[in-house]
Amino acid sequence: MKNKLKCSLVTPTYNWPEALDLLLLSIMNQTVLPNEVIIADDGSKSDTKVLIDYYQTIFPVPLIHIWQEDIKNRKPRIMNKAIAKAQYDYIIEIDGDIIMNKHFVEDHLQFAQKGFYLFGSRVNIQPSLLEDLFSKKIIHFNLFSNGIKKRGRTIRIPFMMNFAKIVEKRSSKLRGCNMSFWREDFIKINGFNEDLVGWGIDDSEMIERLHNLGIKGKRLKFAGIAYHIYHKEQSKSHIEINHEIERQTKEKKLTFIEKGINQFL
Repeated sequence: MKNKLKCSLVTPTYNWPEALDLLLLSIMNQTVLPNEVIIADDGSKSDTKVLIDYYQTIFPVPLIHIWQEDIKNRKPRIMNKAIAKAQYDYIIEIDGDIIMNKHFVEDHLQFAQKGFYLFGSRVNIQPSLLEDLFSKKIIHFNLFSNGIKKRGRTIRIPFMMNFAKIVEKRSSKLRGCNMSFWREDFIKINGFNEDLVGWGIDDSEMIERLHNLGIKGKRLKFAGIAYHIYHKEQSKSHIEINHEIERQTKEKKLTFIEKGINQFL
């Protein structure tokens, strides 16, 4: 493993401290800790701050809370603010409703490579498990655990990454809840596009620009295992506008957007 590679783990959150609690517990359980954790908070209420304040007293690495006013969904903006503050060369991005396998950070760092980004999949935690999940603070899962779906994704065989195919264009399997990239590449494309509003497309549109820049992808299979906590789908009221922005990015081979991370650097 590339022991010298240092990383910032960045996660967005919004008014779900119960899920954030489990995510932070799973970070503390990592075989290799990130060098810092940055919580990109899109306007959560005070109960989220209370939780983060507590974890800051016990966390093994710097835990940074970046908050902005709640004006509906502005995830691209708060993520740009967070990554602008990141101190390290490599960024691991996860969602605030993810519980990580204990080798998650280790796997992302092991397979990090210049000229590439990484993306992984997720195991779905089902609604039937939620009561126990939160009351018992469950962060450990395996192939035979109750209340999970797509359990084949729980299997970890890092050796199989030796046969990982290079991804020449954005994969339909890409999920922002489990990916990593070089901060310098992210800055070259000016980060997330703040013209995207509401749920969806921000991660895939950003990755489209990385490909236009010449950066390629690798999918983490049998490594980088993440568990996604069930929740109801968010509103997709702006999805057609966002899809059109992404289509323009692809057709025009755009690499740089006007409204991005450069506002905060």
